Amino acid sequence: MVGKRRGMDSGKVAIFNSLTWFITTLLLALNVAATPATAADLTVSAAASLTDAFRATATAYEARRPGVRIILNLAGSGQLLQQIDNGAPVDVFASADEETMDQAQASRLIIDDSRTNFARNTLVLIEPADNPSQPGSGQLQSLSDITRPDVGRIAISNPEIVPVGRYSRDALRAQGLWAGIQPRLVTTQSVRQSLAYVARAEVDAGFVYATDVRVVPGKVRIVANVATVQPIVYPIAVVRFSRQPDAGRDFIAFVRSAEGQDILQRFGFLKP
Repeated sequence: MVGKRRGMDSGKVAIFNSLTWFITTLLLALNVAATPATAADLTVSAAASLTDAFRATATAYEARRPGVRIILNLAGSGQLLQQIDNGAPVDVFASADEETMDQAQASRLIIDDSRTNFARNTLVLIEPADNPSQPGSGQLQSLSDITRPDVGRIAISNPEIVPVGRYSRDALRAQGLWAGIQPRLVTTQSVRQSLAYVARAEVDAGFVYATDVRVVPGKVRIVANVATVQPIVYPIAVVRFSRQPDAGRDFIAFVRSAEGQDILQRFGFLKP
């Protein structure tokens, strides 16, 4: 059965993820703080699901603003918020949900009137493309199949700090599936970590954004689109302690521009 073919047990995975989260958060904070910055540098902390789209956005923005360099800091939205709260020198914050940005606003970490939504996404359930039990066909057929006894571990990002985890948890609760799969859950620290686990067939299934599937073509299969309780909306804002808030606003305007929106749609994101 699929659930018996994996390497690490759930306890070891949990310990590994906790250590990974601590080390990753520390290294990212140190990296942002240690990166030599000039007046032309703009540090943008963005949700992990924006990785590829924002790299393309940064390249396009730099081409339009000679001499400006975008320093991207990419991680789970909750980790990024913690870094900003701890004083990391960030200019712009882009989150994968409104709740995290609400927390930033409540803590007075962003400039309120700079906040705006710039993209939407959808949630999907995925499984490894090459399923050893049924090569080439895929084992799962619907969301409810994750409760079957022959389905093993399921990757889901930590709902306490990662937006995709909250979207997934709330969707599963709404359909009465959350409680029944608790023993099978492997908690990750970002959507890209969940994606990697599924792509490497280290888990039987996982919850990611539809845009993430494009990153590993041929490695995963979408089982089902998952209806979320709240729409998946991406807000962006200038950090209150930014050294160059005007440049931050300019970057946000570019992201919201026709060119910026075209880039995001090229990577599968929807208009806000």
